[in-house]
Amino acid sequence: MSDIHQPLVSVLVPIYNVETYLEQCLSSLAAQTLKDIEVICINDGSTDSSPAIIRSFMNRDPRFHLVDKENSGYGDSMNRGLDAARGKYVAILESDDFMEPDGLEYMVEQAERASLEVFKCNFWLYWSKPTENHSFRHNLYFPLASPEMIEMGPHAPVDYPEVFWSKASIWSALYLRGFLEENHIRFLPTPGASYQDSSFTFKVLACAHRIAYSGRAFVHYRQDNEKSSVNSKGKVFCTCDEHAEMRRFLDEDRPDLKAALDPIRAHVKFLNYRWNYGRLTPDLRPTFLERYTAEMREEVERGAIPRGYFDGTLRPSGDDQDRFRYFEPWEIDEVADIMNEPAYFAAHFASETSPDRAQTVRTYWEAGGPRYLLRVLRDKASK
Repeated sequence: MSDIHQPLVSVLVPIYNVETYLEQCLSSLAAQTLKDIEVICINDGSTDSSPAIIRSFMNRDPRFHLVDKENSGYGDSMNRGLDAARGKYVAILESDDFMEPDGLEYMVEQAERASLEVFKCNFWLYWSKPTENHSFRHNLYFPLASPEMIEMGPHAPVDYPEVFWSKASIWSALYLRGFLEENHIRFLPTPGASYQDSSFTFKVLACAHRIAYSGRAFVHYRQDNEKSSVNSKGKVFCTCDEHAEMRRFLDEDRPDLKAALDPIRAHVKFLNYRWNYGRLTPDLRPTFLERYTAEMREEVERGAIPRGYFDGTLRPSGDDQDRFRYFEPWEIDEVADIMNEPAYFAAHFASETSPDRAQTVRTYWEAGGPRYLLRVLRDKASK
């Protein structure tokens, strides 16, 4: 690629065997009202017609470029794209999604006006086929940015940790490329892994001093791609690799941020691990729960989750309220069960989706006999 002109935005499109959706994705970028862009298509060893589709766009639009490589996974693809990017800003669009024509123009205008390092927007959940229960629905607005987040304007996320709990959605955002490079923000290149937006997002939020949000939505985030990583039940521990990278980042790269962000990181881990546990099939949950138990204990030993949460010396009121803000009381109770009574946690989690009361009773009985039944009755009585 020529270095004569620096485009305003480099759009990274990671691609692997997505011929069904790729034409729509790339067409949405070709149609952007912001013309000063480059589209970097990173082909991760596709064996379908995806490379031919990419080349067809390259033949008719010089803004499209190809990074062709053997299959090595999403994280490596994204890092190769970052290496190739020349724009002032970087955007990401997944190859099974597509973007409204004015998306990039709007994001650049807002980033330039407020001198932002990161600008994030809401998005649409998209189904390409009507479903039985929602026969006329194709899009559903996802309110990633709450009114409170939008009203904050430019801010440093470390001062407003609630933003760390929001969905990563790295593809509904614009990033200042110099900011990413100065802070050495890269993806974890673990072959065959998933959820590699997690550690990238944590690093971005950890380092940013000027980030802002918008309530507008531009990206249509596809929900019915059967090959999507969110539909892969077998990748049990991929999220653990991402959280190990977050911990390494604070320990080795940014120890200056560790005191402020370690408790936030631990809460993000609790939430992500809980989500991961819930998405797994019942036969895979016990294996992951062992890891969940061990790592929550490690977080307490590390001090990222204060021991005082469990021995009563810290309570969510009075002088201790600020130190308690990352965990709700029910979350602390659940962490305690994960560490000390994982079988009860598993039974309680399963009971949330039990079809009837009889099944709930059987679940608790099989997990811990009368002791667990008495406990659940006692807990309900105390609420």
